[in-house]
Amino acid sequence: MAQSINGASGPHPDRNVVDYSLYLVTDNTPAILGHKNLVETVKQAVEGGVTIVQLRDKTSETKDLIKIANQLHEICLAHHVPLIINDRLDVALASEAEGVHLGQDDMDVSSARALFDAAGRKAIIGATVNTDAEAEKACKDGADYLGIGTVFATPTKENTKFIIGTAGLQHILQTVHQISPHMPTVCIGGINKANLQRVIYQSATPDGSKSIDGVAIVSAIMAAQDPKEATTNLLRLVKSPPPFVHSQLELSNLNRGSILAVVPTIIKRMAATKPLCHNMTNLVVQNIAANVAICIGASPIMSNNPAESADLASLGGSLVINMGTTTPEVRAAHIASVQAYNAVGGPVLLDPVGAGATASRREGVKALMAGGYFDVIKGNEGEIRTVAGDGEVKQRGVDSGASTLDLQGRVTLVSRIARRERNVILMTGETDVVSDGRRTVAIKNGHAWLGEITGSGCTLGTAIAAVLAIEREDKLLAAVAAILMFEIAAERAAARSEVRGPGTFVPVFLDELYAIREECVRQDHKWLEAVKMEFFD
Repeated sequence: MAQSINGASGPHPDRNVVDYSLYLVTDNTPAILGHKNLVETVKQAVEGGVTIVQLRDKTSETKDLIKIANQLHEICLAHHVPLIINDRLDVALASEAEGVHLGQDDMDVSSARALFDAAGRKAIIGATVNTDAEAEKACKDGADYLGIGTVFATPTKENTKFIIGTAGLQHILQTVHQISPHMPTVCIGGINKANLQRVIYQSATPDGSKSIDGVAIVSAIMAAQDPKEATTNLLRLVKSPPPFVHSQLELSNLNRGSILAVVPTIIKRMAATKPLCHNMTNLVVQNIAANVAICIGASPIMSNNPAESADLASLGGSLVINMGTTTPEVRAAHIASVQAYNAVGGPVLLDPVGAGATASRREGVKALMAGGYFDVIKGNEGEIRTVAGDGEVKQRGVDSGASTLDLQGRVTLVSRIARRERNVILMTGETDVVSDGRRTVAIKNGHAWLGEITGSGCTLGTAIAAVLAIEREDKLLAAVAAILMFEIAAERAAARSEVRGPGTFVPVFLDELYAIREECVRQDHKWLEAVKMEFFD
């Protein structure tokens, strides 16, 4: 038989050419594995396409653990898949597995390397990290790969230090790239078929210099009734872009000329197609939000029932998630609906109403952003700072309050969050600032009376989502088109002689939204003469 690099019989994988893309971590607990046989489950997963296997077993006696490791190693060798043993270097040596994975409370990487070297073994050594400092130490100690997490909360690992989310994952990747650019990285913690593609997409550093090399899966395979089929489907997701990424092309720079040339065409297309705009919004604004959607040329449906979301998502429209009325049950419904739209690439807008007002709302924002991808997140300064993770933000309620940032500060914050989330961020205010992380636009249109009526911000979210439904490739351009239409309509309404205040403003505002829509259909673009914008690199 062939002699491996480890000195054992069989064609062992080379530790320098490991494919980490779909990394299976086993779990033998009844809550996850059920009544299935662990070895047979792993065999099916390997046949389905997992690229590396880690045996994690906290309960078996050493003798039994070595027996299981030997059985798994035989299966893995047949498919040229590395077998890694969690924590137990002795079991890794005894079973001649390809390596060991070490947690922060286990033996350090340097000591493990010395023991493997003494045994004449060229082992793969992985290390769990969830801070910059831990990542830096593991890189310098000579780890072969890093397991970064916990990304999301998970029942399979109780002693997590903290949940880092995709933002924390991205931040650690930036640190790793600076220290060891070619270090392979795998993320772990709550990864499943609903979030796998989003995690890969949002983990990439803003400049694209480093992205995650693989995802570690536990329950999504070990708990599956058909592990082979589950693995095959997960591998397909790993190797394909998420449905909500509608363009891989470099988007053009925006300037006044390009916007004025394209915006009327977008609105005309919307009027012709009447895209569905699904609103999961608070009860206070449902009526006006539906009216705004109709006036601009969309077809609204107001449904907070998550059981309808998959059917509605299949109709090619967009979704608005509005946190104005929030409870744990409503939040669960929102997350289920976001995932339904993410699965088919339907645009989703998040309006984190009053996000900084209470601890419950701040936790709600975290849960929603962990639960799905949002093409656009819009909010006032307090809300967007909460999205950014500023725990010191306090709001009285849904009102915006006094701004604490100057224009440049708002531009910097908004563009930074957009780069982190790989989406579009809109901070509303006297001057709106909207960015996709590379291009940032400040819009100075609108009227003070918008701030004197209930739901004006919520209905702006409806308008943006409606435009996103038909302009998916350039999400920033879609947001700008909706903002301009909405706010110039407000200016025109306030200038009408019959409008004396907020009460008479609302119906005329709806008239002006409809009027702008019809002007675009007739290719009358004079309304764009009122545009007031500033552009930032």
